[in-house]
Amino acid sequence: MDALDVRLRAVGCRHGRVDAVSGVDLDVPAGGRLALTGTNGSGKTTLLRAVLGLHRHAAGEIRVGGRVARTAADWAWRRRACAWVPQKPAAGRFPLLAGELLASSGAPGQALAAAARLGVAHLADRAVDTLSGGQLQRTYLARAVGCVATGAGVLLADEPTAALDFTGQEEAADLLLSLPVTLIVVTHDRALAARCDRVAEMAAGRLREAA
Repeated sequence: MDALDVRLRAVGCRHGRVDAVSGVDLDVPAGGRLALTGTNGSGKTTLLRAVLGLHRHAAGEIRVGGRVARTAADWAWRRRACAWVPQKPAAGRFPLLAGELLASSGAPGQALAAAARLGVAHLADRAVDTLSGGQLQRTYLARAVGCVATGAGVLLADEPTAALDFTGQEEAADLLLSLPVTLIVVTHDRALAARCDRVAEMAAGRLREAA
């Protein structure tokens, strides 16, 4: 699968009675690299989750690769088309090994190679809930490489460098920006944002400005 465009029209999301995202229009061309910035609680993560399909009751229209997800088959395609690097992954009910997380990408060899590049391949037999924040971020980044190898054309990343030191941030940014996908990354990392094609800022659920 090649890089896919992402197009949002009048997208809105609610958490209970609170409008977390309101009236967002956004176009990211295939292969584009967009950094989403803004204060905590401004709606950035919710917007990514809506694109991925984790916030199913989003209003408006979200197209990935020209397709709107309406049926179970559409959502299954969306999950394959979009790789996901969460900021706060769910712990789950049962222990998950780092190697199992890498293998869940569908391309364990490529994911493990990326893990080696990021310095976490030796943690494959460790439970993910025993990893530090930085180790877990690197493992999820490596998993995303595996997802791209199996055909994901979009990578959605939520603060992928937040728990890393300066060297780790550079390594993670190099990896993210080397992948042949459309990248939408939520970040407070100014260096990473500066390396993207475009920066869009969210405030109070709205896309306030873009450059």
